[in-house]
Amino acid sequence: MPEIWKILLLFSVGTITGFINVMAGGGSTLILPLLIFFGLDASVANGTNRLGLLSQNIFGILSFKNENVSQFKLSLKMALFTLPGAIIGAFFATKISNDVFEKMLGIVMIGIVITMMVPNSKKYINKKITGKVPWLIYPVMFALGFYGGFIQVGIGFLLMISLHRVLKMNMLYVNFHKVFIVMIYTIPALIIFAITGNINWIYGISLASGTGLGAWWSAKVAVRKGEKVIKMVLTIAILLMSLKLLGVF
Repeated sequence: MPEIWKILLLFSVGTITGFINVMAGGGSTLILPLLIFFGLDASVANGTNRLGLLSQNIFGILSFKNENVSQFKLSLKMALFTLPGAIIGAFFATKISNDVFEKMLGIVMIGIVITMMVPNSKKYINKKITGKVPWLIYPVMFALGFYGGFIQVGIGFLLMISLHRVLKMNMLYVNFHKVFIVMIYTIPALIIFAITGNINWIYGISLASGTGLGAWWSAKVAVRKGEKVIKMVLTIAILLMSLKLLGVF
């Protein structure tokens, strides 16, 4: 495939994944296999994806703020607890072999498929957190920071589940906090990938342009609109990609 078509395809897929990631999550399960298919080593694909994530989350936050949905103080407090784990996770991600990373990615994606099949709880509290935050959220944020720095795929779902179960907040604010937290821990992870030479900047910039556009519009759409269709398509795509990475076909 000519290079220009790869760049345009990354922009297009990036727009879709930026939209999906802000509304729900799981977009990296489309981007990482695509980057690997384009010939990038797994670690370089992992690093290049971080450019798209940073752009996506910056534009998502700006769009949420534009829609008067924000709670920056709590978001920052939780995000800071992800930083040590994200730095450690990103460091280890640059040290493992392509084969090991791809096998781990395949296993993770199967796990995500399973979680996506579980129906959403309808018992969301229709308000944001205004009182004292349960202490459990902070060790959970550290663990999720490590996972996000190391693999990233599926972190959106894990954050949404954690914020819902521990903080009991409604989906709109869950998504805002998720986007803000991922933006904060993506910064040191991206720096580590850049320092170690694990970023393809041309692909990354094209991807970032698309994810930023998709994220901006996603924050302006009701969180649950079209969710069932998106999850059905993602479930099929993730399952096929995970089986491929695990060498089943």
